[in-house]
Amino acid sequence: MDDEVFEDYDRELELALYREYRDVVSQFQYVIETERRFYLANEVNVVRRDTEHDFYFEISMSDVWVWDIYRADRFVKAVRVLTFKDVNVEELSRRDFHLPEELSLDS
Repeated sequence: MDDEVFEDYDRELELALYREYRDVVSQFQYVIETERRFYLANEVNVVRRDTEHDFYFEISMSDVWVWDIYRADRFVKAVRVLTFKDVNVEELSRRDFHLPEELSLDS
């Protein structure tokens, strides 16, 4: 497989993932971003855990969609993440998600 064919395949996977995200985002209440992954979830709990010399975060999520191009099934019942890195949690507004016309992928 030459590089161009592989790049085209990878771009198609990314485009399909973005389209799936666009279709499901309105079903979720939170966006959670860690150093390794991006999640949509309807329940999230972040707890700081202190150790003797450091701390880490324990993130528990339920009713989750995982942004991962290589996963066969991105919908997960529950996810638990332990991380020493930053965690970003945003609550989505309950209004319908509308993609601006200039960003639309459909012609």
